[in-house]
Amino acid sequence: MDWTAALNETTDLTKDFRKAHPEAAKAFTQMHHAALSDGALSTKDKELQCVAIGIATRCVDCIGFHVRGAVKAGATRDEIVETIATCIMMGGGPSYMYGVKALEAYDQLT
Repeated sequence: MDWTAALNETTDLTKDFRKAHPEAAKAFTQMHHAALSDGALSTKDKELQCVAIGIATRCVDCIGFHVRGAVKAGATRDEIVETIATCIMMGGGPSYMYGVKALEAYDQLT
């Protein structure tokens, strides 16, 4: 999978929705920024949580966007690997399959 192309495609699709319902799109973006800003947990830790949730819910786009966010926040490959391992422990085979997608995303997006 080409993660950069996939994220660009999804970004283009969200632009269409932003035009159709700008209030909802703006509200989601504001919530995103508020939830992921540094606080008791760092932005990096929160992005790693988002990667885990993306794996657990099998959301490929979530995995890509939040791996990219985790990288931007300073996450290392080892931190992504440990996040994946925790997902596998909690979610079994499906988490393993989506976890390897997250690792591929990290390798391509760094």
